Amino acid sequence: MVPFHGWEMPLHYGSQVQEHHAVRRACGLFDVSHMCIVDLAGAGTLDFLRHLTANDPARLRDGQCQYGVLCNEQGGVVDDIIVTRLGGERFRVVSNSATRDKVLAWQERWRPSFRVDFTPRPDLAMVAIQGPGALAVTDRVLPLAARPRVGALRPFHALEEGGWMVSRTGYTGEDGLEIQLPAAGVAALWRQLTGEGAQPAGLGARDTLRLEAGMSLYGSDLDDGHNPLDCGLGWTIAWDPPERDFVGRAALEARRGAAAGVRRIGLLLEGKGVLRDGQTVSLEGRTVGAITSGSYSPTLEQGIALARVSESVPAGGAWTVEIRGRHHPVRVVRPPFVRNGQRAWRDE
Repeated sequence: MVPFHGWEMPLHYGSQVQEHHAVRRACGLFDVSHMCIVDLAGAGTLDFLRHLTANDPARLRDGQCQYGVLCNEQGGVVDDIIVTRLGGERFRVVSNSATRDKVLAWQERWRPSFRVDFTPRPDLAMVAIQGPGALAVTDRVLPLAARPRVGALRPFHALEEGGWMVSRTGYTGEDGLEIQLPAAGVAALWRQLTGEGAQPAGLGARDTLRLEAGMSLYGSDLDDGHNPLDCGLGWTIAWDPPERDFVGRAALEARRGAAAGVRRIGLLLEGKGVLRDGQTVSLEGRTVGAITSGSYSPTLEQGIALARVSESVPAGGAWTVEIRGRHHPVRVVRPPFVRNGQRAWRDE
């Protein structure tokens, strides 16, 4: 157990590698109750979210989820979030635990200009069931009436059922579900899921899984000083309609047309070793950037990393990473490294 942004969280339940493989091959179970959940409602809720998020929640139908980012006025990332349209002007926003106070304050800053009711939900717990067997395991513990509806959920869709919200989302690159429910009932649900074969997994496996899937971690790959275009998240910016004036738009428009900047790449270590956050990345002996997230990939059995490098450098040439004073060759690729249990990277 380790301290984690005010929570005590499991790093692993015995073997981080076994937990990682369980998610890729069968079914893993994560307690993610530390995430920050907020419900929004009222006549101005959609306008409020369209002003705060770079993506456009107006594109959501009832029951759909959308990944996006909150930006500051300079275009930097305040946090990455998932917005779910529960129905009409009812929305739910899930953000990170590390940014809880900052994100709540950021939303409160803009709320007075809109007609929106703002309700944090510390009464809810949240578990993630991930892996190729996740839906089958979950189906065996759900109430009979809910099983057909949950089984029919498409990726990035959600439903409400008796005070629960079940969404087909996750942070591992595998199929699965995330369930938000009253905290009083989560221990019983956990026992049911583990009784059906779900393998409890901790923070260690969660990090290697999300890195293999090429998913960003706030505070490492995303921060207030870098915008979504710097971080490989340009696809989360809804530029149309051009008249939508979301926070940070002017700065992002200026960055969009600039010739210089940074970009995100993936790295594969060619030999033995482990890539780590902060290690220097070089091209033909010249420093061009640094690793933002690095680890050993249990699936690929080699070192992998996300790095931020100068936008002007080409993908070709001799790339290296400095590990303990020595330069080790790496291959520049386009993440994800792994998706649905299979190698998924492509050369840049």
